[in-house]
Amino acid sequence: MDRRQFLTWVGVGTLASSLPVVLAACNPQKDTETASTPSPDNPEIDKSVRPDGFQAIGTVEELEQDGKIFDRASGAQPILVVRNPETNTITALNPTCTHAACTVELDAANQVLACPCHGSKFALDGKVLAKPAPEPLPVFETKQEENLVLVKVS
Repeated sequence: MDRRQFLTWVGVGTLASSLPVVLAACNPQKDTETASTPSPDNPEIDKSVRPDGFQAIGTVEELEQDGKIFDRASGAQPILVVRNPETNTITALNPTCTHAACTVELDAANQVLACPCHGSKFALDGKVLAKPAPEPLPVFETKQEENLVLVKVS
């Protein structure tokens, strides 16, 4: 066997042995275990997705105490739940700024969601109040059942 043939076989062998690892890494499997486990913040909350597509994100007490519920683990995108004190409505939205993909923060004193990266501001319903954000924040359907705040994640 000459040198060229040897190096060809080594290259093919390396490629063939790494192919299963690459395929496994690219497989878009959902982690069903985390979707059905209780919340680490509140172990009695079952965060599994219900048949109607809603998922418990937290409790009304958590929302009242902290002014917000921030959940990174529910679904493919983070969820921020806030209550508008003027209308008493609960809104769940994706807190990723539509300008530079930074996570917005609740400014409770001014009742706005502020982006720390470039100064965009959003109303509590996700509408743009101050640019450079080009679009409003995506909003999820919400409802309250007993003490739970439910968000439609699918």
